[in-house]
Amino acid sequence: QVQLVESGGGLVQAGGSLRLSCAASGRTFSDYVTGWFRQASGKERALVARIHRSGVTTYTYYTNSVKGRFTIFRDNAKNTVYLQMNSLKPEDTAVYYCAAGVVAGALDSEYDYWGQGAQVTVSS
Repeated sequence: QVQLVESGGGLVQAGGSLRLSCAASGRTFSDYVTGWFRQASGKERALVARIHRSGVTTYTYYTNSVKGRFTIFRDNAKNTVYLQMNSLKPEDTAVYYCAAGVVAGALDSEYDYWGQGAQVTVSS
């Protein structure tokens, strides 16, 4: 079992920045691919970014709408994955979830463990 706890959400003006953190406990964190998903009101949950077990950036994935603005990175020594969000837009408003799994998938069904979610609200 892996337990994931997100922190760092909040309210920010358009153009601002936030950093989400996801602290893991339980099984060896570096055994898992980790991803950040988001779910806006009335929409399905979707993958925002994903990072390899080792953190190597070669295999990092970003959805098109956040490329150049968001950065995912992890610190396996601290069992934590981060999502740095810059140049935030109102359309980034959503509940953000971190997830861990053994497969580098794009679907939420491919991830085994989930955090409780963190609300990010971007005002215009």
